[in-house]
Amino acid sequence: MSKKKITILTLDAGGTNLIFSAVQNKQILDQKVHLSALSRNLEDFLKKLILGFAQLQQNTGTQADAISFCFPGPADYEHGIIGDLENLPFFRGGVPLAKILENEFHIPVFINNDGDLFALGEAKEGLLHEINSESKKQYSNLLGVTLGTGFGGGIVSHEKLFSGDNSAAAEINRMSRWQNPEQSVEEVLSIRGLRYLFAEAAGISFKNTPEPFDIFKTGVGEKDGNQLAAVQAWEKFGQVLGDALANAVSLTDSCTVIGGGLSGAYSLFLPAAIKQMNSTFHKLNGHEVPRMELTAFNWENNKEKMEFLKEETIILPVPFSSETQVYHPQKKIAIGVSRLGTSEAVAVGAYAYAVSKMDF
Repeated sequence: MSKKKITILTLDAGGTNLIFSAVQNKQILDQKVHLSALSRNLEDFLKKLILGFAQLQQNTGTQADAISFCFPGPADYEHGIIGDLENLPFFRGGVPLAKILENEFHIPVFINNDGDLFALGEAKEGLLHEINSESKKQYSNLLGVTLGTGFGGGIVSHEKLFSGDNSAAAEINRMSRWQNPEQSVEEVLSIRGLRYLFAEAAGISFKNTPEPFDIFKTGVGEKDGNQLAAVQAWEKFGQVLGDALANAVSLTDSCTVIGGGLSGAYSLFLPAAIKQMNSTFHKLNGHEVPRMELTAFNWENNKEKMEFLKEETIILPVPFSSETQVYHPQKKIAIGVSRLGTSEAVAVGAYAYAVSKMDF
């Protein structure tokens, strides 16, 4: 790779605002463009995207090498085609968004979902990077999940995204809730879900339920309110999260990073999630087996972090030779929260994905 400055334009597309930013050689530049996401129709919205990227390129004073950003699905991300969106109803029948922008700016355009790019950013420069800087054993896989308006996910293996054949890998929000299989876990693992849990624990109506940040403040004793109900709500939230993560990492065999607006309350839900992950199954013969073949450790708890980092390597002699092999008998993963912040991780992931797709 050459030493030229690589500039990637990216976008944080929310339901209310469009925030355009540029990443140059892994650093997010100060120049940003903010536009309202509210639009009359598809043409109006597309013109805002073009305007935002054009203004951003003018502000940075450089010719961008590519555009790379996250956008809601369902979508064919590999080809940059957006399907029918719930929050943007004028996206219908398939919109070739990447091709529209490529024709306008004459540079490559890459689109992914936020969970994928969040996971890639944290694998490159965030939590996985931190784990590997402290652990003698090196970890190459990461599951990233985001907790906010919804429950999203992404999988990174050996610094590459795993997207699946239909751009639908890591759609963790479609897992069923084990206490109520007719519901998805997203009905709990979201802002509305947490509020419903608190309303149920406090015996109040949903419309009178405070926002998650206030429920967290109440739970840690920093705000007046029903502290017991707040603690119970976050613990139940953690149990549901732990069950979903146990199912997921049983397939990915990976450390896990948690981001999104609700991740800041990890002190109230992460212990319950880890406990659920490390629980047991009951066999028909009365015996118990671990819930996972792996043991999960809370990276945010110093005692558990030290236990995870404990050196347990065995040097095995190879019979009939003078050779030895290193053996790691303990199967373990670390669960922690975002080190970059969700928005920055998404931007870093967008940059990394574009660079991986281009011959610089």
